[in-house]
Amino acid sequence: MIGLNGIHPKMVTEAPGPKAQEIIELDSRFLATSTKCSPVVGEKGKGAMVMDVDGNWYVDFTSGIGVTNTGHCHPKVVSAITNQASQLMHFAGTDFYYRVQVSLAEKLAGITPGDFPKKVFYTNSGAESVECAIKLSKWATGRTQFIGFIGGFHGRTMGANAFMANGMPAIGKYFPMMPGVTKVPYAYCYRCAYKMEYPSCGCYCAKILEEVYFKKVVPPDEVAMMLVEPVQGEGGYVVPPKEFLPTLKKLCDSHGILFVDDEVQAGFGRTGKMFAIEHFGVVPDAITMAKGMGSGMPIGACVYNAKLDFGVQGAHSNTYGGNLVASAAALATIEILEEEKLPDRAEKLGAVMMGRLREMQARFPPIGDVRGLGLMQVVEFVKDRRTKQPDEQLTDAVLRQGYKSGLILLPCGSGVRLIPPLVITEEQLCQGLDLLESAIAYALKEQ
Repeated sequence: MIGLNGIHPKMVTEAPGPKAQEIIELDSRFLATSTKCSPVVGEKGKGAMVMDVDGNWYVDFTSGIGVTNTGHCHPKVVSAITNQASQLMHFAGTDFYYRVQVSLAEKLAGITPGDFPKKVFYTNSGAESVECAIKLSKWATGRTQFIGFIGGFHGRTMGANAFMANGMPAIGKYFPMMPGVTKVPYAYCYRCAYKMEYPSCGCYCAKILEEVYFKKVVPPDEVAMMLVEPVQGEGGYVVPPKEFLPTLKKLCDSHGILFVDDEVQAGFGRTGKMFAIEHFGVVPDAITMAKGMGSGMPIGACVYNAKLDFGVQGAHSNTYGGNLVASAAALATIEILEEEKLPDRAEKLGAVMMGRLREMQARFPPIGDVRGLGLMQVVEFVKDRRTKQPDEQLTDAVLRQGYKSGLILLPCGSGVRLIPPLVITEEQLCQGLDLLESAIAYALKEQ
């Protein structure tokens, strides 16, 4: 699959073209209002490229929001889906047994951090994986309080939404949330909530839990779990200092709090490791995952230390979780990640990407920060580097010019995220970065 060089960005109509406009109009008439940000109407995809209904080919720097890590329509995934669908598509894994479910669970137990027995609960999404972790932590500890982080994004169901601290309208009008969640600032060094500087701060954002919160806000012996992203996703692809997560894990261990690692966006090779937590040497008690797990099929999971298991039938269940076709796709996805060494590829191409972004930052003053791990990076735009005031208008202009010229981008915080499929060729990556640079230059010229 790697080396698919034959397809390049090519615009044959203005975007959106006439066929795309028809579908966009129907979408706005019949579909619920959501988060659409670019008028790209996909028709087919291959590797890191997507063609719209008007025949325009785009470099995809979104991977379907971190889903198609193995690229669009990888032949091995397509074959796995087709073969399983021709045999049996659903038979209620909550009540009966599947070979493919067991095989996938065994594989997940082997590739996730931690040298201890593990169990797997299958879901259909990242939000459901987080819901499982919430119920599991309550069940296993008998506690009812939780710790989350500002900037965190964990899903839109009401339990997961209680951990949301990523701005409106994601949480507006939904109160009251599930009670018991205390949210604290994440280690966002570029915009430190405490107005400190790293490393002289001594990683105060982690230590403040013990020094302040556990003394004045929430009793630690009532906290069931801490839910944390090793690299914040929707919050801006924030990479914490190396000691932040180990300090949190040590704190959790000292108080009997479960450390739950949310890998929904950062997992499955995206950051240069199979799971982002591996960059920090931390072994979590449970990991929530989805997105890149099934290469586009709706599947997620919560993988956890077996000693935490519910142990009682009916305590938690899910009719569609671990659907046979989705499980087959997930098994194929993991095999591709391993066989094609895609985490290593993400690390290598991530270095290429970061080098180019640093060059752009030197040329364009409105680029306040570039950061990330592997092929999970962000360009943050500001009106002034000194004040760091976000420039949402510039972000929107870059997104708009990107799709007009053949590059699909997504916003992230006050910037644009760059998450191409891990199978992207270096040539396609550089073409996409050229288009990004041109889009920034054009947007600045038009201001």
